[in-house]
Amino acid sequence: MAEPQTTGYTNGPDQVIPSESITTWDADGAVKLRSPHGGKPFTPISVPTLLKNSADKFPTKKALAVKRDGAWQYTTYTEYYEQARTVAKAFIKLGLQPFHGVCILGFNSPEWFLADLGAIFAGGFAAGIYTTNSPEMCELCAKNCEAQIWVVENAKSLDKVMKIKGNMPDTRAIIQYSGKPTTEGVMSWEELLKLGREQPDNELEQRLKGIAINQCCTLIYTSGTTGPPKGVMMSHHNMVVAAHSICTQVDFQPGTEALISYLPLSHVAAQLADIYVCIYSGATLYFAQPDALKGSLVNSLKEVRPTRFLGVPRVWEKVYEKMLEVGKKSTGIKKPISQWAKGVGRKANARREKRNFNMPLGYSIANAVVFKKVKLALGLDRCKLFLSAAAPIAPEIVKFFHALDIPLTEIYGMSESTGAHTLGVENAFKYGSAGSTIDGYKTKIHEPDADGNGEICMDGQNVMMGYLRKEDKTTEAIDESGWLRTGDIGRIDTDGFLFITGRIKEILITAGGENVARVPIEDTLKENLTCDSNCMFIGDKKKFLSILITLKVNVDPSSGEPTNILAPATLEWCRAIGSSSTTLDDIINGPDVDVMCAIQDGVDKTNKSAPSNAQRVQKWTILPLDFSILNGELGPTMKLKRNVVVKKYTQTIDKFYDV
Repeated sequence: MAEPQTTGYTNGPDQVIPSESITTWDADGAVKLRSPHGGKPFTPISVPTLLKNSADKFPTKKALAVKRDGAWQYTTYTEYYEQARTVAKAFIKLGLQPFHGVCILGFNSPEWFLADLGAIFAGGFAAGIYTTNSPEMCELCAKNCEAQIWVVENAKSLDKVMKIKGNMPDTRAIIQYSGKPTTEGVMSWEELLKLGREQPDNELEQRLKGIAINQCCTLIYTSGTTGPPKGVMMSHHNMVVAAHSICTQVDFQPGTEALISYLPLSHVAAQLADIYVCIYSGATLYFAQPDALKGSLVNSLKEVRPTRFLGVPRVWEKVYEKMLEVGKKSTGIKKPISQWAKGVGRKANARREKRNFNMPLGYSIANAVVFKKVKLALGLDRCKLFLSAAAPIAPEIVKFFHALDIPLTEIYGMSESTGAHTLGVENAFKYGSAGSTIDGYKTKIHEPDADGNGEICMDGQNVMMGYLRKEDKTTEAIDESGWLRTGDIGRIDTDGFLFITGRIKEILITAGGENVARVPIEDTLKENLTCDSNCMFIGDKKKFLSILITLKVNVDPSSGEPTNILAPATLEWCRAIGSSSTTLDDIINGPDVDVMCAIQDGVDKTNKSAPSNAQRVQKWTILPLDFSILNGELGPTMKLKRNVVVKKYTQTIDKFYDV
């Protein structure tokens, strides 16, 4: 079938170019808009129109807030819109052509947002790059989107680009948005804005007229957890309808919400929440400090007091561990009061789970004496939605927060579904589930087994256009009927709640031919070993299963690198089993018999729940260092990079299977 003609349409930015295909992998391709599956009606608009509408509706409302030199600096919605246009004009002057990328490399900031939106206004592609990417990985992304402009945060980010600049002849300009550039030819952010202000509006208006809502505006590059990054093509309609769906589903109040930005903006969850949901709802977005995930996030939370909060499991884990540590130090009357209140909190949320909203006896007292104070101490006293996303979270952590009347729920999706596809909220959740399908979207289980488990498939206006310049990967991901195949295994219960039970690529096949889902067994082991930080099963094409274990340790606050010193939770666990170890070296080099026996007990307990002998762990070892983003074992959203771990610990793994 001949490709549709996508040039020459000048009724943008809210036009729809005719197309009969719901997928494309061409940079200038257009797709047929998918039909909504119910949900609140919504008139499709472009990203520029979305921002303009908010500027018209909330002209003096604070859109962005960033703390610099100890003081908050604010950008109103009117300024936000005008600055996005200014950056777009500068990009056009610098040579950005339609359907070419602007790669953005750096921590969250107003400049990151403006570069992203400026690229879109100019008819190009906004392309966020993970700050943890190697120069080689950055080059792969840039070549895929034919990037003509790079926007980097600082000298460290710039260094990556300069290492590969000679391999990217399409590069027209490099802009550094933090600090004063010292490299010849690199523009400062102030110089970029000056250039944009000097340009007339006519060329930008022409670009806007050429925009269509069913063409690509943003590229979300996959993190490379399972292979080279792919450019997920998101249309204007994808991004805007996803924001509409989220805001409608959780009842965002226009012009009143406050959110905090700290998750990597190169990830779809952060882009959807921080940029699009905020613009759609007229919210104020506060930027956390660059060291947020190293410890400063709690300070930002206390100061901002967001009305909604999205955290990855590791963030909730850290809060959980710290609160356990503080709780154990409680003495006197505080301890029994706290325990009583938690019991009330558990009852309250057990009722909510069953849609019974009559609070148990004593709830108002527990709320006044304990719950409100805990939320205030965390900076979550104004928060109406507590979400965990990007990876599975341990059930005991969810139940811990529920006991404190913090109804933590999960949100599930992927880059290819513009982020969220299912969602749990305070009044509609089930423990262990990833929520129910968002209104307007559709979920099915492909070829379910006797227990109802099968591959999770998605449909809706949130499903991507395709992978840029990757026809084979696009047709592999989206079937002939238009369903997006996630690669995740799950089931949907009779109430419509989705439970994720595994991942196809994380199912190993033993030498005996038995399929083993790693994740449920790994999760069970972590429940049985409170000292365990990460674990990874080995056994693909092997005679038996083995496991690599890392223990919870302190993290160097300056570098983010795990240290050799045991974390407080691990120290407490050690003392409880009779061990006096304080470092990993103490445990491994001894070896510490008490620790080794306790871990074996945890493994034995896990093996008791194994459905077959082939799914029992026969050998294990403690690794000398915990996994981290810095060292490459974890992706930007804390997902385990199994291929990296296998490569790094090949010799250790080989010893398991030496005859």
